[in-house]
Amino acid sequence: MVDQTGSGRLAPKVMSFDVFGTLISVRDSSYGAFERILDATDARGVDVKAFWEFWEHRNIEQYWEPYQSYRAICETSLSDAFAKFGVRGDPRLINYYFDAFGSFFLYEDVLSTLERLAKRYKLAVVSNIDDDLLALTPLKRSFDLVCTAERAKGYKPDGALFRYLIENAGEAKSDILHSGQSQYTDLVGGKPLGLTIAWINRRGVELDGNVPRPDYTFSDIQSLLGLVET
Repeated sequence: MVDQTGSGRLAPKVMSFDVFGTLISVRDSSYGAFERILDATDARGVDVKAFWEFWEHRNIEQYWEPYQSYRAICETSLSDAFAKFGVRGDPRLINYYFDAFGSFFLYEDVLSTLERLAKRYKLAVVSNIDDDLLALTPLKRSFDLVCTAERAKGYKPDGALFRYLIENAGEAKSDILHSGQSQYTDLVGGKPLGLTIAWINRRGVELDGNVPRPDYTFSDIQSLLGLVET
């Protein structure tokens, strides 16, 4: 199913992608690690998915603050999640999450879609991540441009990471098509800077009325082929 809110075809020169939630199924890949984290504490009856969502929400809140590494942000967010759920635990248990990066898995449409797009367009990734953690993921292909929070010294949605993309893409901003799953980082961060953005709404969630509207909305990245290929 494709819900395309724009019209016509595009001819971008650079196609950039959010990684976690867009290319990598981060929630399903992470729940096992967070179950290990909770098992190592005094937690009783804590819903791992609710715990994960609160932890991720705290990550996003910290992305607006002065830069620190993704590892540091995640550890602070875990400490906050422990407090929220009344759990006594060591925030250094977040290492279970980092240790799981090598076993994360890609969505089924990712490799074939990127291979087709790479024949015609420059490809970039734009990720709120440290370089070493990105290297641990199964996203084992070369990109023309890698934009990480570590390199930009800032995150989505505060604008720093998207400015890094725009400054290093080697093409006009109008020739960049960014695709991402997070309305609160990709849309909030990219649209005010004038980027064209396809919202990859894999989970079928409602668009928050307070965030900028995407130019296009798709349920997967394979659907991008119908937008950019002739």
